[in-house]
Amino acid sequence: MSPIIIYQKPTCSTCRQVIKLVQESGHAYTAVNYYETPLSKTKLKALLKKGGLTARDVLRAKEEKYKTLGLAKTDKSEEELIELMITYPDLLQRPLVETGQTVILARPAETVKQLWEGS
Repeated sequence: MSPIIIYQKPTCSTCRQVIKLVQESGHAYTAVNYYETPLSKTKLKALLKKGGLTARDVLRAKEEKYKTLGLAKTDKSEEELIELMITYPDLLQRPLVETGQTVILARPAETVKQLWEGS
C-alpha cells in the first residue's frame, strides 16, 4: 500500500480520530496541516479529481464563513468554490486522505479503514 497522506487540521476531532486509526493500523502516513502548509489550487483540484469529488462535496456548510459568503444560495462555479476554499481553509471539509491514486473524505473517521481493509 502507498503511504497515506492525511490533509488535516490538528484541532479537528475527526482528523485526530483518523490519525489514531491509521496509527493503530500500522500503516505509514504523513499528516499535513493545510493551515501551515496551504494547499495550492492545483493540488486541491488533483485531490478532488482522484476522489471523484466536487468542490461542493467538500464544502463545510457549518462554517460561519459559508453563511457570510451566502454559499448555500449561490450558484458559484467549481472554480469559484475552489478559490474560496484556498482563500478560506475553514471552508474545506476534513480530513482528506490520499494514498496512491485514491482520495477519500474520511467522515466519519472509520471510513479511512476502507483504504486497507480487504487489501
